[in-house]
Amino acid sequence: MAETFLSRVIEKLVVLLGEEVNLLKGVQKEVRSLRRELEILQPFLRDAEAKSEKGEVSDATKVWLKHLREEADRIEDIVDVYVYQVEQHRRSGGFIAFLHKAGRSIKALKPRFSIASEIQNIKKSLGETMERGKNLGLRPFEQGTTSLATNVIAPVDPRLGSLFMEKDEFVSIESASKELVERLVKGPSTRSVISLVGEGGIGKTTLIKNVYDDEVVKGHFDCCAWITMSQTYDTEMILKTMKSLICPTVKQPAGDINTVQELIKILRQYLQTKRYVVIFDDVWETDYWDVIKHALPSSDKGNRIIITTRSKTVAESLKETPSDLVQELKPWSQELAWELFCKKAFRFKPEGRCPQELEQLSRAIVSKCQGLPLVIAAVAGSLSTKEEVDYEWQKVLANLTNSSILKILAFSYHDLPYHLKSCYLYFGIFPDDYKITERKLYRLWIAEGFIKSGRDKTQEQVAEEYLTELIHRNLVSVELQCGFLKLCWVHDLMREIILTVADELCFCQTLNGSQSRFEEKSRRISIYHTTEYVFKSVRDSRIRSMFLFNMSGLTKSFVASLFENFKLLKLLDFERAPLDSLPEEVGNLFHLKYLSLRRTNVKIVPKSIGKLRNLETLNLSCTLVQVLPGEISELRKLRHLIAFQIHEGIKHYGLETYLGVRIHEGIGKLEELQTFTCLETYPKDVGFVEELERLRKLEALRISGLTTKMGKALGTSIEKMNHLKKLHLISITEDEILDLQSISSPPPCLQYLSLFCQLPEFPSWIPKTQNLRGLNLCFSRLMVEPLKCLKGLPNLAYLSMYQAYAGEELRFEEGGFEKLRHLRLLKLEGLKVLIIDKGALPLLEEFDFGPCPLMKEMPTGVQHLPNLKSLGIYDMPREFVAGLQPDGGADYCKIQHVPSVRFPYKHNGQSKSYKLGSSDLLQILK
Repeated sequence: MAETFLSRVIEKLVVLLGEEVNLLKGVQKEVRSLRRELEILQPFLRDAEAKSEKGEVSDATKVWLKHLREEADRIEDIVDVYVYQVEQHRRSGGFIAFLHKAGRSIKALKPRFSIASEIQNIKKSLGETMERGKNLGLRPFEQGTTSLATNVIAPVDPRLGSLFMEKDEFVSIESASKELVERLVKGPSTRSVISLVGEGGIGKTTLIKNVYDDEVVKGHFDCCAWITMSQTYDTEMILKTMKSLICPTVKQPAGDINTVQELIKILRQYLQTKRYVVIFDDVWETDYWDVIKHALPSSDKGNRIIITTRSKTVAESLKETPSDLVQELKPWSQELAWELFCKKAFRFKPEGRCPQELEQLSRAIVSKCQGLPLVIAAVAGSLSTKEEVDYEWQKVLANLTNSSILKILAFSYHDLPYHLKSCYLYFGIFPDDYKITERKLYRLWIAEGFIKSGRDKTQEQVAEEYLTELIHRNLVSVELQCGFLKLCWVHDLMREIILTVADELCFCQTLNGSQSRFEEKSRRISIYHTTEYVFKSVRDSRIRSMFLFNMSGLTKSFVASLFENFKLLKLLDFERAPLDSLPEEVGNLFHLKYLSLRRTNVKIVPKSIGKLRNLETLNLSCTLVQVLPGEISELRKLRHLIAFQIHEGIKHYGLETYLGVRIHEGIGKLEELQTFTCLETYPKDVGFVEELERLRKLEALRISGLTTKMGKALGTSIEKMNHLKKLHLISITEDEILDLQSISSPPPCLQYLSLFCQLPEFPSWIPKTQNLRGLNLCFSRLMVEPLKCLKGLPNLAYLSMYQAYAGEELRFEEGGFEKLRHLRLLKLEGLKVLIIDKGALPLLEEFDFGPCPLMKEMPTGVQHLPNLKSLGIYDMPREFVAGLQPDGGADYCKIQHVPSVRFPYKHNGQSKSYKLGSSDLLQILK
């Protein structure tokens, strides 16, 4: 049966009837009756929504839908308030006992009569709503051919990897990228502004992102920064963002009155001696440039500013010198548009070939997309989920006829099944071009109640299927990190659609300064920059989710008022907010499921945290918290506990060491935990490690402070974690030996393994981890080289070894490491020879090595790596570096085929990197 927005309310009533909530007899009867009323209304609602998606509804029906949605929200409010009141009474010594206390029974019974009376009023209203629906011509609708009923999420497709194509995913973009790279690197020595102009969806951002990520560009410039603009912007925030990206370690003087002036001064001084490239994406106005340009000095170093804009007038107004360029992007030709359409609509067919019987219809559909790659991809993505029959293609063509670009893109949203619509609208909560990790996205969706457990599937697995479907439809863009971690975002045009629909449905709203007007029926709120005017706009406790972004300040009065006024909150995200403490009142947020304090300055978690019995996610990563209260063990629904600090004093060539938090006994009670990072063990407490055996649902575990004595107990616990995907083990010191040989059968799902410890020998179970994608070995100091054991791992994409091998020679044999894309060999102080056989490492793209003080020559075989794009060389001896100069002979010849060879070094306390062979590097080598 298809879902509607009533489904979640019905489910809420079912849960209310089934849980240990003390529903008094009269209330229980009313709740059951209300549930039946909603189930009767469901088919009428499906008919209205099906007609709405086809554009076949009257204004009166739209009002009917809005009213019904408001009634659903009202029911949810009543239930949540009732459950909150019951919990407050329970904390006072038990609800039933509370009723029997003399002199207080009438007051205690108020919640019962209140909810019963409210439900009766709602039932009356729902009855009237049903009659109005019948008068509007609505009829019960159970099944049909619309997406509401027929779209079913399939299991995660094993061919999902083909969705994440390389830089040539948009056909013909490669030649344009190369041309632009040439202009950046080989253009005039004066500062120049390059403007890319074109309508929304034409591919401006895709093109410039391709160029920005190019290894040649990264190697050529000292500083790179990407600034996302919007129709509304704040000059001071733009400058602060630039500073955080370009010179984050330079401190701004405290108490400065003219902040903009001081930020310009800091940036200008820092960039005066640098070669930089700065991107301003999606510029709408030119006013900002009159200020920002003063922060970007016109030194004679070949500096570049690139803007993307939809307005040619804006682009022309930014031209100040003859070297400034305006490049207008044109819609794609029918030939290129057809090629992209086939690649997306028939992605799993041989060579993406269109069936002959659908070609005429398909070409007609492509012509309606007006040569815009975003529109082509979105429409093709929608078609890729449908049956390849004439009838389905005809319906899509009919929807596209005489439609504007935004209406065509809106079709892609309306074509979604109901259970995906809320998930997609959720991207409207985040700022322009905001990239969110897939794991955070899943946790938010689950906390919101968008995800139900599937048959033999966790909610996280179902959420992954939902995201996969949105990616299939080309509605969500994805960037991969470390070969398998997804960062997700939506195109600005799709975001416009999302915000329009979200506003109509009161799904979420943004407050951005004093001009914002809050719609009181919104359930979710995003606050940008300042909280100064929030409580003037928001007086309603209906808010369920609150997010803070780019906060310039956070007063104690705001935090106190927040916990006082919004007691029904389910999600609260303080990430990166200037928050110093968490008040005891947090324990009053009984319904809270998600709490993130990531990258705040919070030092202490109050004991009242133990009252949050519904909490599922607690994120304390990169805070100052060192010890968790014992009350944490009372959070029996907790699924994700993320709490660690990055050790600022230990950073090795991009590797970071983590400090965990300590927790009192009782961690074994949290049997629902799936993520636990990072636990700091007590030095002599082996029994504490043994508690981990009870955490059988763990998928991600990071433990620090491990000692030799804990090795065997730890291995026994890990063996029993059949769902474990990510494992990080960190010893108490670099020299502490962990013997992990007691693990005979590793977790079958293990995808990422990180060992920061000394190993007596290479663990024999690692080669058995057939799903392993990433391996990080630090301080292992192995005497026997491990490559022979690792070369056959079928899915290994990332390998990092830091002080992991003490021998003199490493050899990558032919046919080994077939999937490896990123290799790091760092601080192998005994290494003299590194050999790469021809045919080894066929997919390697990034290779970093050094310091290896005994190596005198380049690794043998580097010239045989066909896909190598980036080579980083760290702190190698003078003899080695001398061989890399153009007159250095064979060593130099080995690396000429690599697009970017980076030679990092320190200059005036700042990290720099030059492409080998440049005049700057040759001067340094002298």
